[in-house]
Amino acid sequence: MNNEIISFDPSFFELSKGLFDDKNLPKPFVSEIFLLDCHIAGTTHVDLSQIEARLTVEDLLVFKREPDNPVDPLAILILDTDGHKLGYVPRVKNEVLARLMDAGKMIFGKLKNKENIDNWLKLSVMVYMCIRRSKAHS
Repeated sequence: MNNEIISFDPSFFELSKGLFDDKNLPKPFVSEIFLLDCHIAGTTHVDLSQIEARLTVEDLLVFKREPDNPVDPLAILILDTDGHKLGYVPRVKNEVLARLMDAGKMIFGKLKNKENIDNWLKLSVMVYMCIRRSKAHS
């Protein structure tokens, strides 16, 4: 099982700096646009035993594009904010998200639910796009 910590572009935190409060809620003049919910694919290929207890509902999840992924050029890796690999956006749901990310849009997730099913940790995620609103439009 792979239990690696992935380094990711710190621009996620630069983009998100000042967007969320300490409860992961958007600050004034920031909107979260809900896009979809899905499970995290590939969790059976990652050893999550060390971090599963720390994962809680509403945790912010980082999405990282993997355009050079040999299996899927539209792959989107999902990490916790400490850089632990959780899995991927399912291939059947990643095309539009990948195109938005490639266009510079900030796409992220929040953990919706976690459930142990036999030997599988099913992680459900709500996927959002974050935008800043001008003060004139609030």
